[in-house]
This record gives sequence, structure tokens and C-alpha cells, in this order.
Amino acid sequence: MKLLLILLLSGLITACRGNSSYSLPPKLLLVSFDGFRADYLQNYEFPHLQNFIKEGVLVEHVENVFITKTFPNHYSIVTGLYEESHGIVANSMYDVNTKKHFSDFNDRDPFWWNEAVPIWVTNELQENRSSAAAMWPGTDVPIHNTTPSYFMNYSSSVSFEERLNNITMWLSNSNPPVTFATLYWEEPDASGHKYGPDDKEHMRRVLKDIDDLIGDLVYKLKTLGLWENLNVIITSDHGMTQCSKDRLINLDLCVNQSDYSVIDLTPVAAILPKRNRTEVYNKLKNCSSHMNVYLKEDIPARFHYQHNDRIQPIILIADEGWTIVHNKSSLKCKY
Repeated sequence: MKLLLILLLSGLITACRGNSSYSLPPKLLLVSFDGFRADYLQNYEFPHLQNFIKEGVLVEHVENVFITKTFPNHYSIVTGLYEESHGIVANSMYDVNTKKHFSDFNDRDPFWWNEAVPIWVTNELQENRSSAAAMWPGTDVPIHNTTPSYFMNYSSSVSFEERLNNITMWLSNSNPPVTFATLYWEEPDASGHKYGPDDKEHMRRVLKDIDDLIGDLVYKLKTLGLWENLNVIITSDHGMTQCSKDRLINLDLCVNQSDYSVIDLTPVAAILPKRNRTEVYNKLKNCSSHMNVYLKEDIPARFHYQHNDRIQPIILIADEGWTIVHNKSSLKCKY
């Protein structure tokens, strides 16, 4: 059932393979390529990934959880929960009771992660099993006082090769055996932000590199004798859309910055009013025809994004291709 939840709540492409020997504990390796857009698979060549799919299963229709950002979706993949239930509701968060802040650079306080139990913690608590992780969000945090038996503190400067070498070593030689492992890579998300996902010249090179990494992964697993006794899922957390300096929603034109704080920004912005909530809401409501504005209690039920104290009082949702900014000095392209 947990595997089913991973498949349903993961990002854009998912494939499984492996003929687990049931005389041994089943093993699973979960791999994420951040920001792998759904149509990349149709618009670019992936010989290694296509060979991988031929030996397994391709899940063609997968829906992200709302909001489609890195930390929340990666935690949904490993918990099977919506964001309002597992508590990682954005890439940047603020807790009004403790005055704590969460961000990409301040994410290792267990306080933020303890509202759910990820699969690696459950696996660690089983007899004669252990978990391993290479950079997957949250795996370097003692969630419910438990980390994977083997993990790497997050650093984007660590190569895929080093991450893969560690994971395969732990899968091969650990006692108790590693039966669940995760491997995370920042691309193509990083290049999508830098160049834009529609920049075919740059993205073709980046996506070829990713396909080569998948080839390296499969080769390494086969060389070490892991391939036939290991299930592998390759997935992603969200897609990305092209944005433009001509499609900006400029909040400074609508409301004074002294009246509110932006906790997380674009394409879903979390707004904490400093003064009159209704006044800030009304100003934002009329700010742009390319942005939906909700009071927390009015967020549509289909988003499953209402019942958590970390969800801010006002939520802004930009139309696809539009970007919410304070002013024209910043522009981030992601959806």
C-alpha cells in the first residue's frame, strides 16, 4: 500500500522494475530528479530511461499535491499524505506560535517534520531492516528521534556519482540490510530556473546528462549484483513553466509592504497580514486578473490545503506562466 501511495502522489514520471526475491527482505530504491517536467519525456530523447521503462512500468498520469514545490511534494511522496496533514506546506514556512522560520537554508529542526512519519522511519523501526539516503529532503533530520541508519547531510555540491556510490555501498554491505533507500538530484530543476524550461538548447544538454546518470545508475546496480533483487522507482516532485518579465503580478502596486509579510513566494504565495486581514485581502483580491486570492478558510477543498496552522491567512495563486513579485527586481520561473 505504501508503494501505491508513492506512485499516486509522486511527481511526473514513475517507473518500477526489479524481480524481488521473496526469500530475502524486499528492497526499494526511490530516485527523484527534481523538476522533471512531464513533457520532457516526449520532447527529448532518453535512451537509458526508455530502456529502464521497457523493463518495468511507466505511470503516465500522475497528479502532484498542492502546492507543487520541492519540500512539500517530496514529503508527500514518502508519507502518502497531503501537505496539510504532513506539515511541510511550503519551501518557506513561519509558525506564528513559536516564531520559527523554515527555509532551504534552515530546514533541520525536527519541529517541522514531526507531524508525519516518513517511510524511512517506519522501515528503521522494523526488525532486521535499515534505511539509507542520499540528500532526499528530510533524511538528515532526526524525525521522531530517528534518521536513516546511513545518510548524507545535504549539500548541492556533492556529485551524483558520490551519492550513487554511497547508496550502492549501503545497499550491498550493510547489517542489518538496507531495505529502503532514497537518492535525490537537483536537476533539471536548477537549470530550468536558470535558463527557463523552454530553452531547448540548454535543456537538451541537461536532460541528456540526466539520462546518462540513469544509465550509470542501472550499470552500477547490475555490476554490483543488485539489479535482480531491487525495486527501483524513478520519479519527480513537480514540473515547471516558462515565465516572462511581461507576465508579472507586482504586489507593490496593490498593497504597501509594511502591511504584510510574504512567507513563501510564487506561484503560490503565502501572505501574513501585519494589520487588518480583511483590508489586505481586499487589496490583493483586486490586484490582478491573473491571480486567485483566498482567505485560508476559503481555499477550495480539492486542494487539501486548509487544515494546518502553518498555512498562512491569505494564499495567492498565480495563473500558469505568471509570476508573483514584490516588484520588477526579482523573477523566479517555476510552477
